[in-house]
Amino acid sequence: MTTLTISAFSAPFAQAFAGFASAAARFGRRVVAAWHHRGDLAMLASFDERMLRDIGLTRSDVNDALSEPMWRDPTAVLVRRQRERRTLRVTNAVIEFLPGYAAPSIVPLADTRALSRQDPRRLAS
Repeated sequence: MTTLTISAFSAPFAQAFAGFASAAARFGRRVVAAWHHRGDLAMLASFDERMLRDIGLTRSDVNDALSEPMWRDPTAVLVRRQRERRTLRVTNAVIEFLPGYAAPSIVPLADTRALSRQDPRRLAS
């Protein structure tokens, strides 16, 4: 009866310990990878503005990545910023080539005044 109680207790304890060990190992691998990437980021910090612009980054992107805590991967910030800029650039390029695309006026009611000067019947419809 005692053996049954000990083995029933040890199985959940062993599973919990294995889960904790695997989580600690994962965290350790992430810290080591972040440390290596921080070294790569130090090389990026030595680039001038033109070289950073060639790869789609700015000096503030590099500074923001360097301000990340030591256990986080700083290159994730750079990847996210570069993807945001690329997406914005592609979206703007597509919008510019759409047929009939015109930016809205920044003057309030400018479109209404232009229509009223041209044809009053067109404004009523």
